[in-house]
Amino acid sequence: MHILIVDDERNILRTTSLALNGMGHKTEVAENGRQAMRAVRGHKLDAVFLDLRLGHENGLDVLDQIVAEDEGLPVIVFTAYSTIESAVDAMRRGAYDYISKPFIPEQIRQMLQKLENNRRLQNKVTALESQLAEDNPAIDLTSNEESMRKAYDISFRAASSEASILLLGPSGTGKSVLARNIHSRSQRKEQPFVTINCPSLSKELLESELFGHVKGAFTGATGETWGKVTAADGGTLFLDEIGEMPLEIQPKLLRLLQDREYERVGETKTRTADIRLIAATNRDLAQCVREGTFREDLYYRLNVISIDLPALNHRPGDILPLAEKYLDFFRQRMGKPDTRFAEETRKAFIDYEWPGNLRELRNVIERSVILAAGEEITLDDLPEDFHEREESAIRPGYEVTLDELEQEHIRRILAKADSLEEAARILGIDTATLYRKRKRMGLLSK
Repeated sequence: MHILIVDDERNILRTTSLALNGMGHKTEVAENGRQAMRAVRGHKLDAVFLDLRLGHENGLDVLDQIVAEDEGLPVIVFTAYSTIESAVDAMRRGAYDYISKPFIPEQIRQMLQKLENNRRLQNKVTALESQLAEDNPAIDLTSNEESMRKAYDISFRAASSEASILLLGPSGTGKSVLARNIHSRSQRKEQPFVTINCPSLSKELLESELFGHVKGAFTGATGETWGKVTAADGGTLFLDEIGEMPLEIQPKLLRLLQDREYERVGETKTRTADIRLIAATNRDLAQCVREGTFREDLYYRLNVISIDLPALNHRPGDILPLAEKYLDFFRQRMGKPDTRFAEETRKAFIDYEWPGNLRELRNVIERSVILAAGEEITLDDLPEDFHEREESAIRPGYEVTLDELEQEHIRRILAKADSLEEAARILGIDTATLYRKRKRMGLLSK
């Protein structure tokens, strides 16, 4: 590292410089604030060691000047007049850390190791953020549809509050993206945003993932974990598809929301956590309450502010603008800057029902850009679903029987669901009823 040492005692400058040089670092020295600021402006520095007492100067004033000049430059303060108050004051003004005089070279070595570790972690975060930006189109929270503008307006106004927020809407409508945006506009934006996908885990694993566990709490618990609640302390916890949360865990979540208290699995010690909760679901939670699969008290605790995100086919004015934005992202990413939609493709997008919503739209555009042979994306470049809809006029509002409409709907749900159980849940029937309908309709092979 290239390090500046600021101290009015020349022997401190000399011995500290020798110690740092011996560790392989390059040093600059300054005896007062004027020399220090000249070094800060004239060199690309990685860190500053600053004495809080510089003769007749106050080192805190020099600290303020350094922070104003380069806010990201880590400043470690030295002080022989160390009091906790002066150290806290220095860190409140932007110091990275402090070392009390007299000090030994090992203390400096440890401080620089801490700084290097933090810098390495920050570089990883920056690299991950850069990769995430490359893999995903920029978030656009504008809309031509009144329903979406209303949803965004409520979320933006609620973001700065501490209230729990419940995001409602079908899968793929952008609930997780909106949750992150709410966090980024909140007073907790500098703190963690932690996500748990409730349906992806069993009851035991979900409870452990949320609250953590101690060693031996259950079969396979060979160590201890702290859980996502601890990770989100001070920040935001996002529970995706909360409607799938088992009843046994719901009272524990309610207690966390009401009292900020919880226990790890297998532990009796009560712990506290300060979190802001955002939850999302594609289920009708009010109906779940009536059916006894979701606690009424938890529902009302979550439903302080609810935001409905409509399905993509309920916001037709946004389909083509969103498609164009995805197209711009993928054609730049894939080196096809002149790729565009044929007029027939644009019309097909408007007519299509988009059962997978924004997620499906993104995937369709990516696939089409990859497969397009020429500069225009034609109907031939679109997935099979688009061609099936052209061949079949079985759509709501068309002159078809209810049986034909039901058969087509069940066929499409079966095609996109991961399992028969998921298909039955989406259709609102049990698996036995779904089996009978498939048998009657000749869909068992599917």
